[in-house]
Amino acid sequence: MIIILLLTFVTILFPFIVYYFNKTTKVFKNTLIVNLTSFAFVLTYSIIFITTNVYANTEITSEERGMAFLAAALVTGMCTIGTGIATGQAASAALGAISENEGLMGKALIFVALAEGIAIYGLLISFTILGRV
Repeated sequence: MIIILLLTFVTILFPFIVYYFNKTTKVFKNTLIVNLTSFAFVLTYSIIFITTNVYANTEITSEERGMAFLAAALVTGMCTIGTGIATGQAASAALGAISENEGLMGKALIFVALAEGIAIYGLLISFTILGRV
C-alpha cells in the first residue's frame, strides 16, 4: 500500500519537476503524456490488486438519521446563503451593465442564473441525503 502511495506521489510530482527545470512546449507535452500514462498505470494497478469486498450496513441508527437531517439542513442553508450573496452581486452588476447598454441583458441574465444554480445543486444534494435515510 505504501508503494502505491509513493508511486502515485512520484507520478504526480515528477513531471512538474522536469517541466520546472526545462520550460519548453515540447517538454511540457512530453511530461503531460508521461504524467497521464503513469497515473493511469498506477490507478489500474491499484484497482486490480488492492480492491477488497465492501459490504454496506443496511441498518440506520437514530444518531445517523439525526446527522443526516442536520447535514441536509446545513447543505440547504449554506447553499441558499451563498446563492443570496452571489445573486446580489451578479444582479447589481447586471443592472448597472443593462442601464448602460441594453444589448447586454441576455449575457447578464446568464450570470444571474448561474448564481441561482448553486441553490438548485444544494437542494439536489439535500434530497439525496434525505432519500437515503
